Amino acid sequence: MESQSKLFYPKISIITPSFNQGQYLEQTILSVVEQDYPNLEYIIIDGGSTDNSVEIIKKYANKITFWVSEPDKGQSDAINKGMKVATGDIINWLNSDDYYESDSLFKVAEAFDKPGTQIVAGRSKIFSGQNEVLYTSQGTDIYKNNLAKTIGWARIDQPETFFRKEVIEKIGPLDNRLHYIMDRDWWIKYLFNYGLDKVSQIPDILVNFRLHQESKTVSQASGFWRERDTYYYALAKGAGLKEQANVLKNNTYVNEDFELNKSSFLNEKIIPKVLNYYYLLRANEFYIQNNKAKTKIFLQNIRIDWLEEADKQVWRKLYYRNRYVPTSIIKLFRK
Repeated sequence: MESQSKLFYPKISIITPSFNQGQYLEQTILSVVEQDYPNLEYIIIDGGSTDNSVEIIKKYANKITFWVSEPDKGQSDAINKGMKVATGDIINWLNSDDYYESDSLFKVAEAFDKPGTQIVAGRSKIFSGQNEVLYTSQGTDIYKNNLAKTIGWARIDQPETFFRKEVIEKIGPLDNRLHYIMDRDWWIKYLFNYGLDKVSQIPDILVNFRLHQESKTVSQASGFWRERDTYYYALAKGAGLKEQANVLKNNTYVNEDFELNKSSFLNEKIIPKVLNYYYLLRANEFYIQNNKAKTKIFLQNIRIDWLEEADKQVWRKLYYRNRYVPTSIIKLFRK
């Protein structure tokens, strides 16, 4: 990259949490250390693996800044351990079954060189365990003029979304109670505190994200849904929005005891509009699942006047299709 010689290289800390991922771990490590990024801090937190993971880590120990292999309380706990050690200006984690494209960290550093940038979000290739590329992600969803929608849908592609350390110090470590959407929680807290003005999207593919039968994304999909519903339920409950909380409580599976720290959500006034967009998301998901009853409930609880014009069209499409198109026809078109 021509601009590399002109760039000041901020320190980048990459944390890899791992547990019994020896079959993929070496590729992950090599993708980090072979970046040849001149100001890299690489940290591996292994959860006490019983496969060949430690052997692989030791093989590259001279290129790893810090590593440990000991029992932990799960992925969030492992990443938090890494963040306590991390000293970089920019921080992210790379799971032990994913790997970087070459020059990814240089591209991230170049994007952060823009004054005021707090987050850089790139793109990724999604591939199967058989190394077949399935599709290319567009990256973390950012709706530039609609903060409520960005928080309400809050789809973050974590591996290619990098945070400044000063931001992490503000929003705090990952919530160890969350095992599936801890990255989404980080993203939401950031948005509530800082908004969208200091987020920079770049078109570059930075990460290769692996889908395989043992990955949480594939094997524990229901866990993501339940934890996400619980999160937005707690957000509504914490803001005193009982009616909106009850919509989630009565129509999804939520942990009613889960609570969020209200001090994390500085822009509390937009929470009703955030939940409005979350209802639209859930209505669409229930429609895709052919659950007409729950689709109807969520659509009925949406304030249409709070939606952008394009999203009003989505609401209308869902409403008429859910009401007038028989389930048998929907299933036929989805075969």
